[in-house]
Amino acid sequence: MNIRCSFLHGSYCALPLPRPRSSEPLRLPCRPPPPPPPRAHRHPRLHPSQHRRPPRLPPPDSPLRLHSLPFSPSSHGLPPQAESLAAIPVRQFITFFQASESLRPAFDDFIAGARGSSPLCIVSDYFFGWTVDVARKHGAFHSVFLTTSAFGAATYFSLCTHLPHALTSDDEFPLPDLPDVVVVHRSQLSKYVLAADGTDPFSRFFQAQISFCHATDAVLVNTVEEIEAAAGLRMLRCTLSNAAPVFPVGPLLSASASEHPSSPAASSSEIVEWLDSHPPRSVIYVSFGSQNTIQAAQMTELAMGLEASGRPFVWVVRPPVGFDVTAEFDAEWLPEGFEETTRKEKRGLVIRGWAPQVAILRHESTGAFLSHCGWNSMLEGLIHGVPIIGWPLAGEQFFNATMAAELGVCVEAARGNMESSRVERGRVAEVVGAVMGGRR
Repeated sequence: MNIRCSFLHGSYCALPLPRPRSSEPLRLPCRPPPPPPPRAHRHPRLHPSQHRRPPRLPPPDSPLRLHSLPFSPSSHGLPPQAESLAAIPVRQFITFFQASESLRPAFDDFIAGARGSSPLCIVSDYFFGWTVDVARKHGAFHSVFLTTSAFGAATYFSLCTHLPHALTSDDEFPLPDLPDVVVVHRSQLSKYVLAADGTDPFSRFFQAQISFCHATDAVLVNTVEEIEAAAGLRMLRCTLSNAAPVFPVGPLLSASASEHPSSPAASSSEIVEWLDSHPPRSVIYVSFGSQNTIQAAQMTELAMGLEASGRPFVWVVRPPVGFDVTAEFDAEWLPEGFEETTRKEKRGLVIRGWAPQVAILRHESTGAFLSHCGWNSMLEGLIHGVPIIGWPLAGEQFFNATMAAELGVCVEAARGNMESSRVERGRVAEVVGAVMGGRR
C-alpha cells in the first residue's frame, strides 16, 4: 500500500483514529521555506534558574528494586557526572552510547546471580542491544523496548540500515525495504546521518542495534493499535523481517509525570495559576524537549510569530544551537524588552529548564502544543486531546510528524533539522491561527 502525507491546514482535533490513506507515496514535508529575516522577541521568565527534573525512584512499598551498575564517564572522555543524555551535548551522544557497553561485565554478573527457579526476562532499551547476548548466555528471555512510534522506528531503521542518502545526489529519495513508499528530503537528516557512510561511529552503532532487534525474542513498542495498526506496526514487522513478534504496549505515560517533589513548588503552582487566568483552549504550549533546540535567529522568529498570533503562550526555552543545551539560558537570546512586557501583560510565560509538561497539557486552557514531535511528547499531547503544531528537528521526529499529520492531529510549522530548520514569524502566526482559530 502506498500512502501520502499531505501538508494539512485547518482546525484539528486530537483523536487517535486512523483515517483512510490515499494511493500516492507518503512524503515527508520537504523543501524548507527561505531563511527568515532577522528580528527579535522575548518571553517572560518564571524563574532565573534551571529546573532540571531529577530521576524518580520507586516508592518504598514498590515491588521494583533498583540495582546500580558501576559506570565511569570520564574513562570514556565524558563529563564526570554524565549518567544520562541530559548531562551532555548532542555531539557526545554516540560516545555515551558506545560507553554504555562497559556496563556489560557488571550486568552479566548481576544476571548470573539473579537466575533462580522463576523464568528470567530481560527488557532492554533499544540502545542496550548488547543485552541480547547476555540473555542468550544465561538462557533468559529477551525483549527490546522501543520508546519511539512503530512508524518512526521502521523508517529510521530503513534509513540507518541502507543509508540511501549516500547512494544518490537527489534531494528526495525513497526509503528501501518498506511495504509503503516513504520519500525523505535530505534537509530532514541530521548532520550525523548525512555524514554516515557505514564506516563512521554513528552508522556502525545504529546498525549494530538494529541487528540486535533481529536477534531478540520480542519487540515492545510504546504505541497503540488504534494509531499504528494501518501502517506503523505493519511496516516495523516488515523491516524486522518478522524475526521477532512486535507488540504495542502503550501508551506508557507516568501518572505523576506532571509533578516532581524535587522541583520548585512555586514553579508548578505558578504555572497552573497563570493558566487558570486564561480561557479554555486559548493557550499555546511550546517545548522542544530536553535535548533539542533551534537556532538563535529562529527563537526570534518564533517569538515574534507567537506575539503576532495574539495567543497567550507558555514557552519552555533552552539555549540555541551552538550552545550547551543544559547551560543557563541567556536573556539576550530573546528580544529586548519582550520578556518583561509579556510577563506584565500576562501574554506569555517563559520557563527555563524543566516544566510540568503533563500538567500544562491537561489544563483546560491549553489549546495547542508546538512540539519537536518526540514520541513521548506527542503521546502526552494526544492523550490529553491537544492538537500538535510540528517542528521536528532530529532523529525519527520527522516521521512522527508525518504520521500525526496523516491522522489529522498535527500541522507542520517548520522544516529541516536543528542546523537547517527555518521558519518565518508569519508562518508561525498562520499555523497557530489555523489550529486554534483567529487572534484573541
